[in-house]
Amino acid sequence: MALPRWFPLARNEARILLTSKGPWALAVLLILWAYRPSYIAWDGLGPDMTVGFVQTTATIVLPLGALLLSYQSIVGERRSGSLKFVLGLPLTRTDVLLGKVLGRSVGIAVPVTVSASALGLIGLVRFGLFSPLRFLGVLLVTHLYVLVLVSVATAVSAVTTSTVRATGVVFGVFFLLLTVFWKVIASNVYSTVSGRAANPYDAPADGLLFALLRVSPDRSYRLLTNWVLGVGNSGAGFEAVITKLQTPTSINVFAVESAFGSAPIPVYLHEATGVVVLVVWLVVPLGIARYLFERGDLV
Repeated sequence: MALPRWFPLARNEARILLTSKGPWALAVLLILWAYRPSYIAWDGLGPDMTVGFVQTTATIVLPLGALLLSYQSIVGERRSGSLKFVLGLPLTRTDVLLGKVLGRSVGIAVPVTVSASALGLIGLVRFGLFSPLRFLGVLLVTHLYVLVLVSVATAVSAVTTSTVRATGVVFGVFFLLLTVFWKVIASNVYSTVSGRAANPYDAPADGLLFALLRVSPDRSYRLLTNWVLGVGNSGAGFEAVITKLQTPTSINVFAVESAFGSAPIPVYLHEATGVVVLVVWLVVPLGIARYLFERGDLV
């Protein structure tokens, strides 16, 4: 069976990343960032607290690193002139997009797997045997999240001729608004639309609020990994969810169980909808970029 036309480009993209220092420095940072044992996490998960460390890798550091390693994937070559050479190969522009996204995703996923494995080994030695199925499940969702991040950054890179604009959109809009501040933004949007305060200490049982919160790929990622961990239906970090749902402590967290109580929960708030959100973030930006990249003269 013949290999896809984009495969050599993807292989080259992955090799470039895997032979550079950036992804491996990211792997070290992920280990240092994510290893956070605590009594609350141990009480809620036991040895599976180690699996929770893998979720923590994807908080701030992983999205920032993945975006940094991807946002110049096409615009950088456009500015240097090497994109003309790539487009001169027997590749369509769709092949170029796929090769860039898949190759860079692999180049980031490998160091992420190494860091997760190191966390798993440390946790195994210190806290005992954890669930391998949960570990694999969280790691697979993390790889999907990496693919989404690379896809968004590459899509932006494909439709702009300026690294300054690419930086502004990727980090100013996607990272800051949709990752760092989305909880605040979604709460304010809900309050404006509904006329009700979105108080996380006593959240209203309103599907609109929780649907808005999981529009963010960051929160949908944690929603899915919390589902795998079995801690609750929330887009917050696993330790915060455990604190919210399993202790008497009042904490600034939106959780479906605490908001709805015994009331029926809308089907669209099931944790599995996190997969839909991530797939939409994977496909839609790349689809728009493909349309503009194929029809534009952005060389």
